[in-house]
Amino acid sequence: MNGFGLQALISIISQLFFVILAFWAIQGIHFERFVPIKEQQGKVLLVLLALGLGSLSSNFFLSFIDNLKNLQFLF
Repeated sequence: MNGFGLQALISIISQLFFVILAFWAIQGIHFERFVPIKEQQGKVLLVLLALGLGSLSSNFFLSFIDNLKNLQFLF
């Protein structure tokens, strides 16, 4: 595998991991207590929040790892 293929695979796995982690974490929040929403709308909101939070988290960690790799050019 070349470097781009490996980086793409790591990125996909990271995105999936953090979306699943965010979905698991958000399930503990009961939105119906705060906002009067219907059941289907609540499920869609839960999925969209998990996608957004998971994507942000994944991008942060991938960027952090990339910056750590580039730190060698400082010295």
